[in-house]
Amino acid sequence: MKDKRILYVSSEVVPYLPENNISSMSFEAPKMVNAAGGQTRIFMPRFGNINERRHQLHEVIRLSGMNLVVNDLDMPLIIKVASIPKERMQVYFIDNEDYFKRKATLTDEDGQLFEDNDERAIFFAKGVIETVKKLNWAPDIIHINGWLASLLPMYLRNYYGNEPLFKESKIITSVYNQSFDDTLDSEMMKKVLFDGLEDDTVEHLRTPNYTNIMKVAIDNSDGIIYGGEDVPEELQSYISEKDLPTLEYKSREVFAQAYQTFYLRDILNETEEEAEDN
Repeated sequence: MKDKRILYVSSEVVPYLPENNISSMSFEAPKMVNAAGGQTRIFMPRFGNINERRHQLHEVIRLSGMNLVVNDLDMPLIIKVASIPKERMQVYFIDNEDYFKRKATLTDEDGQLFEDNDERAIFFAKGVIETVKKLNWAPDIIHINGWLASLLPMYLRNYYGNEPLFKESKIITSVYNQSFDDTLDSEMMKKVLFDGLEDDTVEHLRTPNYTNIMKVAIDNSDGIIYGGEDVPEELQSYISEKDLPTLEYKSREVFAQAYQTFYLRDILNETEEEAEDN
């Protein structure tokens, strides 16, 4: 992994949010890359239940100040950053008062999805891409974790399709069993189409449930990693039909070598000799 640049985009990362498959792998994978000589950047939303004082988040003024358009509204982008203790890893937080101030992540106290989760996903995707552009940091691989991050592949391949910084970037999506009942806002497709994307690009968003949102990510990915053993059967079938490089589920205890091989050989198409050198 020497000198490889891996961008991790996740809805959850430990130690900032509780431990689960997504938050744990969004920490363990970049840690593995760093240990193997690679470079990483991690992005996640700055949810209101993240304790900024305890985790020493601070705003990066030079990266903040931009407005992102979501459904014809200008929404200010705030970028904060923190360092994971005892690790040489920085985490960038995408923030906005309207979308992320509330003291919760994706659901209210009754377990109901927030009505604006669709717009939060749009804002998060655009916010990550715009910030990486400002950093002028061209990733070799962009690794997506969690459905709130699942629109980034679509925006990168279409809305930002001519952006030279990402010309050589490959996208991997990890698919988990982090599902949800019902759907996001029924107007989600219309909001995405406002950005000038083609209808067939966002066809799955006519019914924006968990499975269809993940299909949008899969459609725009170069490889898939199973983040759990109990991924919905419909998604498993869809992934099989796509004939993409796919890595079966690996537990945290044994994932490291499998991920490195998948990154280098299956996604970056390096030879066995080149992969061994890395």
